[in-house]
Amino acid sequence: MFSKLKLLAKDTVIYGASTILARSLNYVLVPLYANKLTTFDNGIQAVVYANIALANVIFTYGLETSYLKVASDAIKRNEDERSLFSTAFFSLFVTSILFSALMLLFAPSIAVAIGLASSSGIYIQYAAAILFLDTLLVVPFAELRLKRKAIPFALAKVMGVVGGVISTFVLILGLHAGLSGVFIGEALGSVVSLLFILPVFKNLKPTFSPGMYRQLLGIGLPYVPTGIAGLLIHLIDRNLLIRISQQDIDRLYGAGFQASDITGIYGRVAAFGVALQMFIQIFRFAWQPFFLQHADDPEAKPLFKQVMNLSGIAVIVLAVACTFFVPDLVRYHWGGKLYLLPPKYWMGMSILPWIFFSYVFDMISTNLSAGILITGKTKYLPVVTFAGAAVTTVGCWILIPLGGMDGAAVAILFGTAVMCLCMGWYSVRFYPINYDWGRLSLLLGAGLAFAVWHDDLLVWLAGFGISGLLAMMVKLLIVLLYLALGVLIFRNEASAVVRMVKRKLRPAGGSGTR
Repeated sequence: MFSKLKLLAKDTVIYGASTILARSLNYVLVPLYANKLTTFDNGIQAVVYANIALANVIFTYGLETSYLKVASDAIKRNEDERSLFSTAFFSLFVTSILFSALMLLFAPSIAVAIGLASSSGIYIQYAAAILFLDTLLVVPFAELRLKRKAIPFALAKVMGVVGGVISTFVLILGLHAGLSGVFIGEALGSVVSLLFILPVFKNLKPTFSPGMYRQLLGIGLPYVPTGIAGLLIHLIDRNLLIRISQQDIDRLYGAGFQASDITGIYGRVAAFGVALQMFIQIFRFAWQPFFLQHADDPEAKPLFKQVMNLSGIAVIVLAVACTFFVPDLVRYHWGGKLYLLPPKYWMGMSILPWIFFSYVFDMISTNLSAGILITGKTKYLPVVTFAGAAVTTVGCWILIPLGGMDGAAVAILFGTAVMCLCMGWYSVRFYPINYDWGRLSLLLGAGLAFAVWHDDLLVWLAGFGISGLLAMMVKLLIVLLYLALGVLIFRNEASAVVRMVKRKLRPAGGSGTR
């Protein structure tokens, strides 16, 4: 079992290093946007990018996941999957041209529909170009994942981000392109990624199989409503926050702000959830091919249970650590010249604990999705994600007028929790695994208590004259104590990991003696 966990860990490290590097480079843009664009422009960018993510689900209509599934089965049968590759790519190429053309034609109307002025239609047109280019990358990237070619995958991802970041800096700082520079830079980054994956197109044949296409659609289409609903859980907040009334804005935040300003502040602060989002994305890239390949193993269920425990511990501890230390990083005046977010954004810092812990439920849902995909019960995924999306949407409608940004963040936490519960219900029903729900709940409950207590802790420490570096040390001690609690609760798993590490290190340690 642990040899297979090591295989998953190896792929996770490669995917993880590239994703962390790519996201870290991409995250350099957040301070750039916050310091060089107005909060109003940041609001437009937040809303358009949220809807780009939603539109991407429509552009790809589940073919990434269905290709991984169908092509993986073909490889197991020693069949040539190149016809599948060609069918999937050509179908996405044609439909993405159609969807992009519609966006270009109706850009002003789409802008109004998502809560912006019709004059923002130019940014919808930029979004159409980004979506077209990103769709061309979907099947080649899936092919690299399927063949476990993690290094070429990582190189294409990282170099695309490098190209996009450099282009954006040149456009905004050098050419003063403003908000347009954000979108143009993103499109140029996608072009760079496309250039790096050109070797994958050697698998492309001038063929299109209607039968294969129907097979791909049969598995992939259920992911469209599922994908949209899943994204709505984390993106409906921007789409509803942009519609907050001026009366509520004045009551909650005082005069001088518009809905786009509030949305811009919220979007920039919520972006710090990237720490958790990266971790989950790293895991997901390696996890999906892993559980598909090992689903038929006799030890699959105990193996998946261990993966749930280890990934759960990691993400909960990370959420606690981020809750404690990200606000300090944001407020620190780097070199006396630069804030990661200028002080006008700090009014939104209170949303961070809710954002961080919403990703904990995402991680658990990612683990649980294995049972549904392995058994082919993808028709239940819309039920799962729409339940979460419905709770998030209703929560936002109710809580945003009452609490503004904080209301939106709490609604996201509720929505991800409901989605996780529904995913667990169906997954265990069709693919029974005796997960350690009691121990995971205990660790999660303690983590939420630490997060909620964080602000009170700072006030309490300040009462004793403890601040600055000393307060940081106290918080670090608390996080380490929490980690120790996690190790104590999952001591068997922790011991197994220690034994695995010792076995890995022993040959190196003994290589010097003969």
